[in-house]
Amino acid sequence: MRVALDEERGVATVLVVGVIAVLMLLVGVGVQLGAAVVTRHRVAAAADLAALAAAGQLVVGGDRACERAGRIVERMSASMTACRISGWEAYVEVTARPPGWAALSGTANAHARAGPAEVAGGR
Repeated sequence: MRVALDEERGVATVLVVGVIAVLMLLVGVGVQLGAAVVTRHRVAAAADLAALAAAGQLVVGGDRACERAGRIVERMSASMTACRISGWEAYVEVTARPPGWAALSGTANAHARAGPAEVAGGR
């Protein structure tokens, strides 16, 4: 009986190390998933703010409006991929890569449009 106990020494340690490794892997995946979600929300906010900033600058010209939108996007750690002006509306596309392993899955993209509200009933 004593021989059987000696053969099983250290098995619990190996099992605990395995469980800890699996838990650490799950935590790492969760953190990367969280980083991807945060990046997506940041890109959406950057697109919204940039479109509003561009729409607010349309009175001074389309080039200046897109320039202002670009500064907003840059300050939010993203890249503006497109800025189009159509009449009194600004359309902005923004992209960013999430940090860490989540960057392997691609980029987060968002677009937004801003301009004056149309009056109901054609007034």
